[in-house]
Amino acid sequence: MVERKEYLERLIQWKDEQVIKVVTGIRRCGKSTLLLQYQTWLKANGIPKEQIVSINFEELEYEELHDYRKLYAYLKEHLCEGKKTYIFLDEIQKVPSFEKVVDSLYVKPDVDIYITGSNACMLSGDLATLLTGRYVEIKMLPLSFREFLEITNMDADRGLSEYMRSGGLPYIAVMERTPEKVEIYLEGIYNTVIVKDIEDRQARKETNPDKRKITDILLLKNIAKYLASVAGNPVSVRSITDYLTSNGRKVSPNTVSDYVESLTEAFIFYPAERFDIVGKQLLKANRKLYIVDLGLQNHILPRSQYDLGFSLENIVYFELLRRGFRVMIGKAGNAEVDFVAEKQGIYTYFQVTADMTAKETFDREFKPLSNIRDNYEKIILTGDRLTVGNYNGIQVKNLSDWLLEK
Repeated sequence: MVERKEYLERLIQWKDEQVIKVVTGIRRCGKSTLLLQYQTWLKANGIPKEQIVSINFEELEYEELHDYRKLYAYLKEHLCEGKKTYIFLDEIQKVPSFEKVVDSLYVKPDVDIYITGSNACMLSGDLATLLTGRYVEIKMLPLSFREFLEITNMDADRGLSEYMRSGGLPYIAVMERTPEKVEIYLEGIYNTVIVKDIEDRQARKETNPDKRKITDILLLKNIAKYLASVAGNPVSVRSITDYLTSNGRKVSPNTVSDYVESLTEAFIFYPAERFDIVGKQLLKANRKLYIVDLGLQNHILPRSQYDLGFSLENIVYFELLRRGFRVMIGKAGNAEVDFVAEKQGIYTYFQVTADMTAKETFDREFKPLSNIRDNYEKIILTGDRLTVGNYNGIQVKNLSDWLLEK
């Protein structure tokens, strides 16, 4: 069992607060384990097991409770009168109309609710309407590089190579990572995410008619493969549609849009919108998508399509998300800045490169940042150590060192 200390601390911080705690993230990133660890912490800190009610909706013994009325009756029966009851509902999106249950429990005294889901559509439609201002979302990601090293006991250089090759899903870090075993494990997860997402989306379709059904698994996988191949590059519904058409698959832009949405809702791909640095506003066209785990990307794509620069950029994108930033792609005139990271109205600009020792690379990475006239922090992250330093206010940091910062 891999302990996710930072996420556990977040749950502890929100204990007994009058909000529903919603933990979201791709399957097998550790949500169920996190709930179990938190329950262990509660018991160790004086909460009797009678005050803890836990249901994992992927377990067959709870199949009958997929009916929201039966679920509500079950939970109501297990409330501890006069005492706080801690309720844990794991993979709750499997229960159509579950938001009615959650909303009814929320208004009862002495109830602390924790739910998890592997699909972002659970936070759309009726739940968002019913629970606006009543829940806090904890967005769970695969292991950070620092967590990966702590578990594997690798040094930074060897660990980074392994992290980029096998990815950061928690079980990957503790298993015997032969290429064959890693491939089989990732294939199982990928197929499960694709199929389960379809099942869960169909369930949500019953209560949210705005969601179109996803019926063509082959099309979904083809779009996922294309997005994995262009991850970190500007992409649009039109460009995906044109690609599919050129490969003999005629499909409408509306269908493509819905299938792309399903892949982001399943937390396989995460969007980064383009941002006008001068005007400090979002731009509508050509966002980028990043893949949640490099191991999954390596599974989806032929090995010939490996790109070191993208892999490092992808790692930085998700590390910034872990650190609580809103992450965008910067546009400064005709130049592009890899990332604009915003938190509480403060911006930080990032460039990411594998190596800065060549003069042309050094100049290329510096130019977009040097043309920005505000006084926010500017950082270049590089795989080399020779160029580390401060150049007229632009900091150059080694990527591994930055990833390991607290």
